[in-house]
Amino acid sequence: MSLINTTVKPFTAQAYKEGKFLSVSDADLKGKWSVVFFYPADFTFVCPTELEDLADNYAEFQKLGVEIYSVSTDTHFSHKAWADTSPAIGKIKYTMIGDPSGVVTTNFEVMREGQGLADRGTFLVDPDGVIQFMEITAEGIGRNAAELLRKVKAAQYVRNHPGEVCPAKWEEGEKTLAPSLDLVGKI
Repeated sequence: MSLINTTVKPFTAQAYKEGKFLSVSDADLKGKWSVVFFYPADFTFVCPTELEDLADNYAEFQKLGVEIYSVSTDTHFSHKAWADTSPAIGKIKYTMIGDPSGVVTTNFEVMREGQGLADRGTFLVDPDGVIQFMEITAEGIGRNAAELLRKVKAAQYVRNHPGEVCPAKWEEGEKTLAPSLDLVGKI
């Protein structure tokens, strides 16, 4: 079942951010745009490349008013140990949620049944706490922060310009479409 246009389900979890532990809940996702970025496990292979890519692009997300939350079923203690030992993970300035209970992962429907690990799931949550975008990829397929930034910009544009939509490959500043009867069959 798709989670598009559904409200994020309640959760509370412990997290690690820039040398500190903190509590994070679904309420923290409201009032701003949020990317919730699930990955299978700390101390693995594809995961650090993805998290580093997000870290390298974090300032761009922040300029758009977007907060990033990475989530795995590891603990917040594991996240700290990983940040302390990995140069790639040590770059991270965004919040790393620990979800050993699996509540957050299950709420977003990316828990691998019987494995206790998250699939590679990416969710864009609007300021109302509603999921506007989701993508699930297989274990060996890493994600791209630049493409995610493009999709965030498209979602924000559509929200701010009712009656307009962003076509394939749309980039900020390019033409959009205004669906209407006159446009049917002309694209």
